Parts: sequence; structure tokens; C-alpha cells
Amino acid sequence: YYILTMGCQLNENDSEKLCGMVEEMGYKPTDDYKEADLVMFNTCCVRENAEDKLFGKLGELKRIKEQRGTIIAIGGCMMQEKHITDKIHESYSYTDIIFGTHTLQNFPEDLYNTMQSKKKMLDIMDIDGEVYEGLPIKRTSNIKASVTIMYGCNNFCTYCIVPYVRGRERSRKPEDIIKEVKQVVSEGVKEVMLLGQNVNSYGKTLEEPMSFAELLREVEKVEGLERIRFMTPHPKDLSDDLIEVMATSKKVCKHMHLPMQSGSSRLLKLMNRHYTKEQYVALAKKIQERIPGVSFTTDIIVGFPGETEEDFKETLDVVREVGFDSAYTYVYSKRSGTPAASMEDQVDKDVIKDRFDRLLALLKETSAKNCKKKVGDIERVLIEEENTHEEGMLTGRLENNLLVHFKGCKEQIGTMADVKLVEEKGFYYMGEQIHG
Repeated sequence: YYILTMGCQLNENDSEKLCGMVEEMGYKPTDDYKEADLVMFNTCCVRENAEDKLFGKLGELKRIKEQRGTIIAIGGCMMQEKHITDKIHESYSYTDIIFGTHTLQNFPEDLYNTMQSKKKMLDIMDIDGEVYEGLPIKRTSNIKASVTIMYGCNNFCTYCIVPYVRGRERSRKPEDIIKEVKQVVSEGVKEVMLLGQNVNSYGKTLEEPMSFAELLREVEKVEGLERIRFMTPHPKDLSDDLIEVMATSKKVCKHMHLPMQSGSSRLLKLMNRHYTKEQYVALAKKIQERIPGVSFTTDIIVGFPGETEEDFKETLDVVREVGFDSAYTYVYSKRSGTPAASMEDQVDKDVIKDRFDRLLALLKETSAKNCKKKVGDIERVLIEEENTHEEGMLTGRLENNLLVHFKGCKEQIGTMADVKLVEEKGFYYMGEQIHG
């Protein structure tokens, strides 16, 4: 089997489950789709170019399917959009299985039925799926693991398709999450990433409600676990309790990824984000004061409909004031079915490109400034792999998610070490391991 995953870490986590399920059916992985008996695409619909990528790959597969009888299965967020499934039926009718985000657990059955009947399988639900436990999973790393804590989203930001394709918020039970964390730690994992569209909303749908901060305290008790990360909180409802857990925890990384999207209160209202520029900055300052040295990263959209030069300058203001370590920056992508797609004043592409470049230049400045502050510090590092560029060098990750390269032996991979940060290189460091 061959699998191509597009999109976020939640999609990557779903792909690990797909791989786990098909390997239990006897399939083995290949990196070459031309050799595969089963090709799976796990799609994302947040960006427009994902569609082009999928249709391009499907076009390439037609001849291979004719020669080898390859089974083609497409799943994920994009399959929850009717105009996409219609296009696949019309233009790529040789696709065998189409499955949605709520029916992942049925995949082995869908695959078996297709093989038996030689008929197409369409397995998509428009209603919110249930939370399924116990699916096999094939982890891509034995050092770090992602653990999904909830599915869906209730926020309905006007530019975002996710609530329409992932459904309403549903939380996993804390005991199931803890069981999974204990399992991966028993297999050697040192760091877990807890995933949810808005982790602040965790626990609201449970019979016995539990806050995300409370869940973190429980996960922290797992012996042998060194680090906890999480994605993604929302600025509108980030609790003081969560800040407190981060400040006092020995395991929760002092790294806050807090999507801002825009620094303009006017645009934030149009985006349906439920906070203002001033509220975002105040929250960032509160976090920075309570957690000295916290690493701060964010998401920013450039060119949202109606964005003026004034609005964009407000965004630059916040970048300067908060001093982000880095940011995921996106050009606004029109998603059909979202309110923003039909808004007037779509911004000219040349204007967007100019703003995007200016934003990147400023982020490079704030990032370099923050990097320089840490030079000379001794930091705990999770050693992830051998450095591919230089023999005898290892690559590890700091608590703030940046990489550091230093001398060491490959037996250390998967362990923690103390490393002195000797030189900063913009987005990574060169370091020296401290022994003893």
C-alpha cells in the first residue's frame, strides 16, 4: 500500500490509523505508488492547492490502475464536500472507494467489499460521527506520538471549512486518552502531542465534564513521559487555569501556539473570531509574564476579503508587540461553502504578495532576536535523529520546538540530553552536549 497525507496533524493521526488497519489486513508499505496494490489519499480542504495536487495524482494513477488493477481509495476532509465527490464521479470514475471523516473505522470493511464485489464504495456521513476507540495504529515515530483528544469544531470562523467537514465537537473520555498515552510511553515514546481543533473546548460534551487543564494534569502523571505539547488552543476561551498548568508543569512544554489570524479588530469580527486586537495582545502579555521565556508562535492569514493597508499594519503591530518566535503564514484561500467566499472586496493578488513578503521579513527579524537571547543557555533536548548533513552529529528538539545540531552518538536517539546553545542560525542552533 501507498498513502499520501495532506493537511494537519489530525489528518496525519488519521493516516496512522489507516496504515494500522491495512497492515492488520496483510498489506505492507511502499514509497512508490506505481508498485502499490492499494493507493490511499487522505485529503485536506483548507487550502485550494490541495485539490490540484489530488486531481494531478489521480490523473497519473489512471494508466497504472489499467495495468495493475490498483485499488484507489480517497478519504479525509475533502470528501465531505459534495462538489469534490461529484467531480471525482464525473472525471475520475475509476476511483474505487470514497470515505469521509466520520467513517474511517469502516475502511477495512469498505476495502473488503470493493475487492469482493468489484463495485465502487461510497461511505460518507453528513451527521457527526461517533468517537471510536481501539483502532489499530501504525506510528510514524517511536520517539514522539500524537494523540487526538477531541474531534470536530464549533467555532465557524468565516474563512474555515473545518466545522462543515469535521462536524461538531466530540471529546474522547479521559481514561481512553490516558490509556493511549501510557501505551505509547510503554513503547518508548518520550513526547506526546495532544490534538484538537480547539483544545480549550475539551471535555464539554462528556457525561462528567472535565477541562483541558485538568486533562493535562492527568496526562502529566504518566510515568516515563518526558514532554507534553498541544495544538491548538483558541484565544477566545484560553483559561487562566491552562496558563497556570503550563507555568507549573515539569512536562508541559513552555511553547504556546496561539492562532491570531489578523491584528485588525475589524477583520477579526468579520472572521467571527470573538476577540479584538487588544484582547489578543493582553492575553499574550499575561502568558509571557506568568511563563518567563515562553516560546510564542501563531497563525496569520494575509489578504482576507476587505483587508486594507491599515488592517495589515495592525497585524504588523501585533507581531512587533508580541515578538513571535515564528508563525505559520497563509495567503487567504477561498473555500466554497464558507461565508468569506461570497464576501465582496476580495484582495488583489499583487497586493497580497507584497504584504506577505513584508510580514515574512518582520517575522524573520523577531525570530532572530528571540533566537539570539538563548545563545549560551543550557537546554534539555529530545534527541530525534542523526544529522543527515554531517557525520557524528545528532539533531534534537528544544522545548520551544526549534532544532539544535550537536555532536553525539546514534545510540542516544530517543533520549534526553543537556545541550549548550553555542550559535544561532536563524531558525535552528549549533550546540555542545554537556556531559555529567
